[in-house]
Amino acid sequence: MTGIWTNRGSKRELASAEHFPDEATLHDLVEENPELLPLAGSPRLLVLGREVQLGTGYADLLAVEANGRPVIIEVKLAKNTEARRAIVSQVLSYAAFLQGHTLRSLEQGPLRRQLADAGHQSILEAIASSDQEGAVDQALFESQLNEYLGSGHFRLVLVLDEIPSELERLVAYLDAVTERTVLIDLVTVDTFDVNGVQIALPQRIAPNLATPISQSARSSRPSPAAPGVFIEGSELFDESIADSPAETKDQLNRLLGWAKDLGTLTGVKLFTYQGATMTNLLPYLMPDRAGLVTIYNDKGRPSISVWRSVFERRAPNSIAAVEAAIAPSRLGKGTTIRDLSDDVLEVLAAAYAEASKSR
Repeated sequence: MTGIWTNRGSKRELASAEHFPDEATLHDLVEENPELLPLAGSPRLLVLGREVQLGTGYADLLAVEANGRPVIIEVKLAKNTEARRAIVSQVLSYAAFLQGHTLRSLEQGPLRRQLADAGHQSILEAIASSDQEGAVDQALFESQLNEYLGSGHFRLVLVLDEIPSELERLVAYLDAVTERTVLIDLVTVDTFDVNGVQIALPQRIAPNLATPISQSARSSRPSPAAPGVFIEGSELFDESIADSPAETKDQLNRLLGWAKDLGTLTGVKLFTYQGATMTNLLPYLMPDRAGLVTIYNDKGRPSISVWRSVFERRAPNSIAAVEAAIAPSRLGKGTTIRDLSDDVLEVLAAAYAEASKSR
């Protein structure tokens, strides 16, 4: 039986799930941690807005995948009568309204307030503010987002604490007859209190019809962006330096050595992302899996981006020193630094030292 099992001396017991006190609590959990959703294909999500007006209703969350596919997320508790059938009609009506929009019309219409409240001028700026890996090709992202919006090939995600059987069968039927031109993910989230620690257990439900419906050839859909390679360690970044121009190799090797020193700090782990044109070294703070900086090798051109939101959370006392070192630049959402002096690297290393003690 799936769940959380605890060991009480000589006997293991299945922990009892706790009920969410209200729908808003589950809503907050999903909005703040979209990565906890076990979606088909394991896409990375960025939430663009909450309570986004789409037609006459308000979608709980509107997000987007790294390849540009829009994602509409509806959150319900099973005790809500809308959890049986109305949730499906709601999310389909939002999808119908969304089809035909463009990136620009989304920015100027449904997402105008949400983007402004988050301090973003555009969807692409919102994407860039959280793309520490440098995995998103912005021109390709914009093109594919517009294509998905035009075709209506969206991902619809229904999140509940418990799945009513009526809803499961309805989703299975839609999944079959739409030939997966629209992806529908059905997710449950349970919470448990284990020795005073709150644990969330998300599960993706794969609904099946009692009698399968045959499927014809699949309809065409936009091709997702080719995924990059994301692995633990710095070896890929090291290998990328060999193909860099001679005049930048020393600086790239210097950055690599600096990052390896960071990797010796408690709670710092190095990862590398290799995309189509760039290889990026990521000194991540654990368990956040986010870094104060990203180190770029962009066709041999070295640079560092700094991420203010991570500084505010893990190294707030270092912000003033970093801003003084990188002046006239400010510590912002992915601010890029190309003047990588010893002073700059020294204050950034001190920030990592502060962050390693804030776990």
